[in-house]
Amino acid sequence: MIELWSWPTPSGQKVHILLEETGLPYKLMPMDADAAPNKRIPVIIDPASTQGPIKLSESGAILLYLAEKAGNFIPTDMAARYMCLQWTMFQIAGLGPAFQHYHYFSQTAPEKSPMAIKRFKQVIQRLAGVLEKRLAEDDALAGTYSIADMAVYPSVAAAAAGAINLDAYPATKRWADKMAARPAVARGMALLRG
Repeated sequence: MIELWSWPTPSGQKVHILLEETGLPYKLMPMDADAAPNKRIPVIIDPASTQGPIKLSESGAILLYLAEKAGNFIPTDMAARYMCLQWTMFQIAGLGPAFQHYHYFSQTAPEKSPMAIKRFKQVIQRLAGVLEKRLAEDDALAGTYSIADMAVYPSVAAAAAGAINLDAYPATKRWADKMAARPAVARGMALLRG
């Protein structure tokens, strides 16, 4: 059984969603990022690998590993696969960090920095525009439901709680509503929430 060390943040939630979608058996272990290696969650340990136990600590690597282990949610066609990876990396390298910085400066920092809050809100809005353009073209980021959608959704849901108004992004709002209605997404988002 896979051990999942996590917390209900966008980084943890994307892995929660994938595990719920795949049905792979897992044991959830709550771990605040402050207690984690490199102060980052999630971490998985898969003792059932054919090459011995595998321990991974980056959410993107975890998504790829679990999707390939399950044989689902990552396209096998090369063009579709790389589109899926492109949008997964969009969240990992762009939207996710922008939201983390916005949240820190607007919610967590001991002293608020209006300049930093404004800057990261603008970055999130710019990235939301990129996302809006893509979702106006298709119902899923990679053409079919994939780890790209699972990676991006928790960040969009978190940003919609303060950094952006989804009403200004109708295609993204339609996609987010569709994502929220998926039972596995709802279960994944609810894990570890008080």
